[in-house]
Amino acid sequence: MTELLDSLLRGAAVSARFSRDATLQGMLDFEVALARAEADTGLIPASAVAPIATAARAADFDWPAMRDAAACAGNLAIPLVKQLTARVKALDPEAARFVHWGATSQDAIDTGLVLQVRGALDDLGGDLDGLIAQFADQVRAHRATVMIGRTWLQHALPITFGLKLAGMLDALLRARADLHALRAQVLCVQFGGAAGTLASLGSQGPAVSAALAKHLGLSDAATPWHGQRDRIVRVGSWAASLTGLLGKFARDTAMLTQTEVGEIGEASGPGRGGSSTMPHKRNPVGCAAILAAAARTPQLAATLFGAMQQDHERGLGTWHAEWETLPELLMLCGGALATSRSLIDGWTVDAARMRANVDITHGLIMAEAVTMALGESMGRLEAHRRVEARCRDAVAQQRDLLDVLREDDEITRVLSDEALVRLTDPQHYLGAAETFVSRVLALVDAAAPTSSQGGKSQ
Repeated sequence: MTELLDSLLRGAAVSARFSRDATLQGMLDFEVALARAEADTGLIPASAVAPIATAARAADFDWPAMRDAAACAGNLAIPLVKQLTARVKALDPEAARFVHWGATSQDAIDTGLVLQVRGALDDLGGDLDGLIAQFADQVRAHRATVMIGRTWLQHALPITFGLKLAGMLDALLRARADLHALRAQVLCVQFGGAAGTLASLGSQGPAVSAALAKHLGLSDAATPWHGQRDRIVRVGSWAASLTGLLGKFARDTAMLTQTEVGEIGEASGPGRGGSSTMPHKRNPVGCAAILAAAARTPQLAATLFGAMQQDHERGLGTWHAEWETLPELLMLCGGALATSRSLIDGWTVDAARMRANVDITHGLIMAEAVTMALGESMGRLEAHRRVEARCRDAVAQQRDLLDVLREDDEITRVLSDEALVRLTDPQHYLGAAETFVSRVLALVDAAAPTSSQGGKSQ
């Protein structure tokens, strides 16, 4: 079932980071790096490293046997280490003595996961950089495109499409900055041995940990973090937050594609967005996929938060709850990012329809502008009362607000006809929209992409 929906819901690149072989290889990479680190510090013979490295190829392992054994062992690392030891023994019986020397299962599983997360964050960072560039291009193209702003799903005041997109772009820039900080704090080795003391390595434990981190291109944690799962939660929370942002974008976009609104259209073509019964349909399938991811991520993130209550030095069941949850969060985020990029790349923006929709209330949306100008003379409350009454008249009579305002002697005594015409023109009531757009674009221009760090975090 999962594989059937991968192309719709999950990002291909990120999903590859959490494939069966990638998961096994992450743990095997830990075992190889551990052997090298222990050889560096003189704990095991240097001759043991090559046979361990040669044997540590995930594609050569019997994964069905490992899968079945995990049910009894309680995790994948135990059967993996058994198979690795047997494979090393076939090459060099002496080297087999030093496989997994001084480590515990959680060291292999957690550090392997961190290696997978690093690759996933590389992929997500690259797509996030691309999406930011696409948004910036769209903001520049539509900074003067007038549309209606909507509050409580009702027409509010005129805005620009550029401003609407700039708000999202600003949030994406924050997500990229958060990712940069996140990488520096979570991409660290997990190595504590049985109870977080590395007692089995004697006085060499800290030196081995430092060498292990260096070989893996990770930072060396100040302490083992078997029971402190904030790093896992931070990664999951970041992915859930970004997916939620993209869900807001998809929700707005989907509503703008509605037939009655028609301001945006998703890409169309054979096999895309069609109906099994209605040939005319152009469904927003990209928005649907993003919204599906955004609907799932809050519960997945909640699972990680719930799993933070680990028992003493090693969690019972809580640690296990992370194994599928964090990868799923990252894969859904990857799918939402990739789909968002595809959506923007192929959408059509109907600026003329946007402008036409501004006028469908026959000028009622400009009531605030008239009220503010009128209030300078008669006070805000009285101005609000009088303009509100004229709005009711305009609705009852199905007339333009400007025409009704012209018939009110109290209003025309204060505001000339020229002033009323200007005050009821949406183009002249955009406030600081251009300023806000310029601010966000300045942030884009000032910040080089920082999310993709080439895989190292030291």
